[in-house]
Amino acid sequence: MKKTSRRGAEAQRKTKFLFSSFLSPPCPRAPVRGLFVCLFFIIVSGVPLFAQRAMSIDEAVSALGGAGKVELRWDPFFASGTFVAGEREAAFTSGSAGESGMVLIDHREVLTLPLPYLERGVLRFPELFIDQLGRYLGLSTGELDNGDRFRIAAIIIDPGHGGKDPGTTATHTVNGRTLNSVEKDITLKVSRMLYAALVAAYPDKNILITREGDTTLTLDQRVDMANSVSLKKNEAAIFVSVHANSAWPDKDPRGFEVWYLSPSFRREVLDRTSYDNPEEVFPILNSMLEEELTTESILLANAILKRLEEAIGKLSPSRGLKAEEWFVVRNARMPSVLVEMGFVSNEAEALLMDSEAHLKKLSDALYKGIMDFVTFFEHSGGLISFNE
Repeated sequence: MKKTSRRGAEAQRKTKFLFSSFLSPPCPRAPVRGLFVCLFFIIVSGVPLFAQRAMSIDEAVSALGGAGKVELRWDPFFASGTFVAGEREAAFTSGSAGESGMVLIDHREVLTLPLPYLERGVLRFPELFIDQLGRYLGLSTGELDNGDRFRIAAIIIDPGHGGKDPGTTATHTVNGRTLNSVEKDITLKVSRMLYAALVAAYPDKNILITREGDTTLTLDQRVDMANSVSLKKNEAAIFVSVHANSAWPDKDPRGFEVWYLSPSFRREVLDRTSYDNPEEVFPILNSMLEEELTTESILLANAILKRLEEAIGKLSPSRGLKAEEWFVVRNARMPSVLVEMGFVSNEAEALLMDSEAHLKKLSDALYKGIMDFVTFFEHSGGLISFNE
């Protein structure tokens, strides 16, 4: 995806507008707007946002159906354990608070989940770990299965370009070898790995990918796929579009960045036909929901950016959060972001993105960022509902 420095300058101007308008004063009294402003304040203050509620051993066993249904076998020497439910079992090791790792199901399937951890010698279980474990093993998860619970029901992954549209391309000669970097191929590889990880982690969610091969899709088709997802009350979807960057004629720019929809862009996210007096009520409700979607898009973008910084920050610089009005982002009626993973026009980054190991790091970072946002959304009571 080609962009010039003028777009970057405009994005920075819009970002400054957003933060200046939302962060002064830090926490206004207006209840709805105040919630979002405080969330922004948390982000820029560096306060951890995605802390998960943790459960004790008794709470975890109870949530999984009780002692009569499930048994926990814990080995303090190896700091590992196994949940056993009839003929099924899930083996895990403990980690640090906030760390994700592998959970082995029935000696053959692997999930990646937030790991249990020791806190002052006491074993604690992230609620998402117990929730997903219960769903995967077919166990009751008590209060976690409340039908009124807000949840992310669908995640749409969009590999940029494809088919007749290669996206941005670049050719480099490295040690006598010709390296052809094609955006559509890079985005598909990362997106397919991300898709597989999400399907394994969230068997109860609808995980979609806009293209599984080298096919041509219009921007309208991508957005229509996202907006056609069926959602129940208190359910929401998120949309992540995956891209690679370029800069011409200057080949020095490098780094990754995450884009969200600029708050200066106005769009319709509600159906006018659902309201008796659309000319009076619709603009107010649409503006409120639009503001919430912008907030959630920034939260999602921030979560992904932080995970990218952790995964590849020593190899590639972070270019931060950016605001823009990309078609696929502005027309998706849900929290939406566009990720630029690096510059194919930069030889060093083209070499990185030619490596399967680096693409796996990118995929893992996107996965963890999405998981962070899902955890926050589902354990904060949800911030939006499309069924008001």
